[in-house]
Amino acid sequence: MNPSSKNTAIRVVIAEDQVMVLGALAALLEIEGDITVVAQARNGQEAFDAVLEHMPDVLITDVEMPHMTGLDLAAELKRRRIGTRIIILTTFARAGYLRRALDAGVSGYLLKDSRAEALADAVRRVQQGLRVIDPELAAEAWSEPDPLTDRERQVLRLAGDGLASGDIAVELKLSEGTVRNYLSEAISKLGANNRVEAARIARTKGWL
Repeated sequence: MNPSSKNTAIRVVIAEDQVMVLGALAALLEIEGDITVVAQARNGQEAFDAVLEHMPDVLITDVEMPHMTGLDLAAELKRRRIGTRIIILTTFARAGYLRRALDAGVSGYLLKDSRAEALADAVRRVQQGLRVIDPELAAEAWSEPDPLTDRERQVLRLAGDGLASGDIAVELKLSEGTVRNYLSEAISKLGANNRVEAARIARTKGWL
């Protein structure tokens, strides 16, 4: 523990859609004398709003959340050039997620089965400008590159949610033919037999 006054404490926002986990994470960090939790969010949109309101030093976020995923949240904050450093805390040890997180400028990627004290240590380290990544996952992340483009990923994600090509076209403001072309490319790249199988493969690898 690095004791300090609340005036100089590292200011943190936590985003987690499981309420009990959210409360536990906040309680763990509040024990630390040099960390203060300024807001808790239960979905990606709440987290985005909390970051804009509080401008915290560090955002700790899960990956899969309602309204906006942690990866989409990180990408949007990077696009807006928000200086908050981001730690992904997730159950998903997927190399594809880590690659996308790094592309979005994330400073830390930890698994929820890490030691409790590792989270507070990671907050301090990313605040100092360091990067904290699970080393085994980091090595795996570069062993199999993500073959999908951003647009193929968008289309395949919606297809995996059960939307028909026409509905996807309306959602993404594309022609139905263009949607079918993106789906065909994604299916081919993933060696799948159909869009459902392609979405399943991509989700398993963390590419969606």
